[in-house]
Amino acid sequence: MSENNLTDTAPADHESTEYESALDLEQLETKSNITITEAAQGYLADLLSKQDTDGIGVRIFVEHPGTPRAECCMAYNQPGEEDSADLQFSYDDFSAFIDAASVPYLEDAVIDYNKDRFGGQLTFRAPNSKVPKVGADASVEERINYVLQSEINPGLAAHGGMVDLIELIEEEGIGLTAVLKFGGGCQGCSAVDMTLRQGVEVQLKQQIPELTQVIDETDHTSTENAYYK
Repeated sequence: MSENNLTDTAPADHESTEYESALDLEQLETKSNITITEAAQGYLADLLSKQDTDGIGVRIFVEHPGTPRAECCMAYNQPGEEDSADLQFSYDDFSAFIDAASVPYLEDAVIDYNKDRFGGQLTFRAPNSKVPKVGADASVEERINYVLQSEINPGLAAHGGMVDLIELIEEEGIGLTAVLKFGGGCQGCSAVDMTLRQGVEVQLKQQIPELTQVIDETDHTSTENAYYK
């Protein structure tokens, strides 16, 4: 919290008061269903207690949200570092502050802690970090991109691959066609046709009933990064 926020207690005028009230209302309407499991809470409480700082918490945010490079992050939140727009979750031993701009990308996110023989690991699953969950009024393109980025690409990433929507074409006698392009380990891969027909196309058609055809416009003559050659 800045010094100005501490000392500037009187609104300048009526318009300023209305603006602040609107901000307060917007903040109240902003919600998040991010889950920090009991195991993760215990781990974080123990970790924070070792910092020897009263009131220290954690700050949760997404870097490069809405892109394939999206990364979920957690950092220490020193007392006073929180922003007035942050969402605050209060637990028994600490508080978590959620960056307001990251809220749509953290919907359905789960932070957990799994013990193993080496001690344990904090895990962060955020299916909507690369693209926020779309609403019922979303366009076909938005819905396709959501399925690709949140469901299909995480699976392809295991082989170093990815797929993107290039364009949508309405073809007479055929219907709506999605034109895709594969990259990474999927480009030039000998199994890419099976991946397209038995995986990507099936999943897209199941969730996007308007879609009648999926085609691949990737140049597969380049096999330098192919997972299977």
